[in-house]
Order: sequence, then C-alpha cells, then structure tokens
Amino acid sequence: MAYKEPSFQDRAALSAQAKQKALEKLKAQPPIDPAVAEARAAARAAKEVADAKRRADKLAAAEQAKLDKIARAEAALAEAAAAVERAQLTEAEKKAARDARYAARKKGKR
Repeated sequence: MAYKEPSFQDRAALSAQAKQKALEKLKAQPPIDPAVAEARAAARAAKEVADAKRRADKLAAAEQAKLDKIARAEAALAEAAAAVERAQLTEAEKKAARDARYAARKKGKR
C-alpha cells in the first residue's frame, strides 16, 4: 500500500481538532487569583519606575561627562592661548634683543 496524500478535508479536520484541543487546554487552566495579579502589576510598576530612574541617571551622567569634556577642552584652549601670549615678545623686548645682537656684532668687529 502506497502513501496517500491527505485531502483538503482531512487537513482541515486535523486543524480543527488541534484548535479545539488547544482551546480545551486553555480553558482547563485555573483562573488567576486577583491578589496575585495585583502583586504582579505592582512588581511590574516598581520595575518600570526603577528602570526609568536608571535611564535618567545614565542620561544625567552622560550629560555631565559631556559638560566635563567641554570644560576640559575650554581650559586647554585657554592654557594654549596663554602660552602663545607668553611666547610672543613685546615690541620693546624684540628691540632690546635686536640691539643686543647688533652691539655684539659691532663689538666683534673691533
């Protein structure tokens, strides 16, 4: 005897039986106790509050890190500007250095 392909009616009947069996299994479960449901809802709400607080703390820490980084960059920029300003000689200092070099050359020729 060879394998017989199940007909559409056979497949539909099997599907209906499976659905009925699943429905009966679902109906056989005991109802949820209201106290247990309330406890689960309270636990879920507490967890959501904790998650929201953790997210807010994380965002605040990231924002503070960003502000600290900006402050460090501004401080470094200010220090670099001050160093450049210190490195630049005033006109009087430049003239004094030039005169000293000139006097040294003149002294060497005599």
